[in-house]
Amino acid sequence: MGQDYLIALDLTEEQVIVVGGGTVAVRKVKSLIESEATVKVISPQLNSQLAELVAEGLIAYEKREYKSKDVEAGFLIIAATDQAKVNKQVAQDARAAGKLVNVVDQPQLSNFNVPAVVRQGDLTISISTAGKSPALSGKLRRELQARYGQEYKIFLNLLGDLRSKIINQVATAEQRRKIFKDLAYSQVPELLKVEKFKKAEELINGILPSGIGVEFLESGKYIVSFK
Repeated sequence: MGQDYLIALDLTEEQVIVVGGGTVAVRKVKSLIESEATVKVISPQLNSQLAELVAEGLIAYEKREYKSKDVEAGFLIIAATDQAKVNKQVAQDARAAGKLVNVVDQPQLSNFNVPAVVRQGDLTISISTAGKSPALSGKLRRELQARYGQEYKIFLNLLGDLRSKIINQVATAEQRRKIFKDLAYSQVPELLKVEKFKKAEELINGILPSGIGVEFLESGKYIVSFK
């Protein structure tokens, strides 16, 4: 078996079918909601957490057994029941229909696996063990969460706000690359983490070309000026 080809899917408004209504399904459904997918759960029973999501109008629910034709409506299929036979059938049906399918805790039946993820705003760090050790993925995720905190959300947003201004202000590609690299490799995140906003401001402004400036407020918010 070859190595996984890692991609990031935009599931906004895509139909995702989740087969199963228990605790495992809850974890999958919540992450799908965060991705703004359109989620339908199919299961004879539904636990209380999923029932709350249905009541809030965040997901659709059909109270019944799985049918092979259910996969036809989905862009992506999740098999999350506690019955190996049902999960295997879901995987077979989805693959036959050319769908993306993940069988929870059974990577050998899936054609994609969901990595452990650390998110800070638009920064996304994923960890995959190809299904060999979810426990190790969880350990590494917790370590990365401690290493890359809220300061990286602020820093990445700032870099995004500065990018177009630097491109417009700086004439050569070589100069732009140097500025982008100096910012990325700077100690700004470490300064933001300990709320030394003025020092972070001085460091950034020392890297930026004339005509572009950053001012940090006491709250950690910032203002970008451009002339």
